[in-house]
Amino acid sequence: MINLLKTQDYFRLAENPSLLEDILRESKKKLVVIDEVQKLPSLLDEVHRLIEEKQIRFLLTGSSARRLKRDKANLLAGRARLSYLHPLTFHEIPQFDLEHYLLWGGLPEVNISQDKNDKREFLESYIETYLKEEIMAEQVARNLPNYSRFLKTAALCSGELINFAQVASDAQLSAATVKNYFEVVQDTLVGSLLEPWVESKKRKAIQTGKFYFFDVGVKNRLLNLSEIPQSSDLFGRSFEQFIFMELNAFRSYAKQRFALYFWRSVNHHEVDFLLGEQIAIEVKANKKVSPRDAKNLRILQEEGRHNILIVVSNDPINRLKDGILYLHWKEFLVRLWGQLGADQLRF
Repeated sequence: MINLLKTQDYFRLAENPSLLEDILRESKKKLVVIDEVQKLPSLLDEVHRLIEEKQIRFLLTGSSARRLKRDKANLLAGRARLSYLHPLTFHEIPQFDLEHYLLWGGLPEVNISQDKNDKREFLESYIETYLKEEIMAEQVARNLPNYSRFLKTAALCSGELINFAQVASDAQLSAATVKNYFEVVQDTLVGSLLEPWVESKKRKAIQTGKFYFFDVGVKNRLLNLSEIPQSSDLFGRSFEQFIFMELNAFRSYAKQRFALYFWRSVNHHEVDFLLGEQIAIEVKANKKVSPRDAKNLRILQEEGRHNILIVVSNDPINRLKDGILYLHWKEFLVRLWGQLGADQLRF
């Protein structure tokens, strides 16, 4: 394994990328791992040559595509398969504890440690390292205090419609700067944009996207939260982000082709998640749900596109009523992850 965070490895290969072949000749490995490859974009030309001439297999890992794009690096088009690693998911964590996950998130370290102080320190260190290694070192944001202030403001609106003007006002930055910072967050894989579904005909849809942090625990540490009280608005928003994280990871790991959207009409009818053209999901943190909670699903159903309608909640009673499937979150995720490798999702 070659780790470009190691100063010795970085400077040797930065001076002479062709040394890579000599290193590999000595190791005689069939699979070569290069970590943090975005730190040395010029190395990708040498990787390309070794793939073509020596048929060497590489596993290239990194936490940001921004520098590769900026330096117009060789992205190995047609010779590389792109995959994303997500925080640990429901089916990867034994004895999954929802309340713990909603507070601390899915990064491996916080799910291994039993000590709350260790979890807190790890997340704070993660944020500090991100700011130093990805933002300051790569010079993607000229003013680190401004970017740090933006991150905390963005954490406050995670899961909400992006309003550049409002975020700019709250963070005391210009709207243009905020827009650029949102692009940085996405390029460094710390957040993602959920696009709206705009093809509804009977009710005009908004065209503004939603922003989600990649991990609920990181978001909570940015906000310095020490608890997520049940029945609070914060619990509901964290629960929705948790379901988003699961859907996003499943789509990535299952290599599914379906798109992931949300829908909101100009009259404020909203459905949390749409999977492709068939499945619509409404997320409720309530321990008891009723047909009233499926109101927006029925409104969306009038469009004649999505015919699998699901309410995911904390209600322990799973049932099918009037064409709406009401599932406890655990049952929903068991069914979802049970379909890895399936050509089509079925509930």
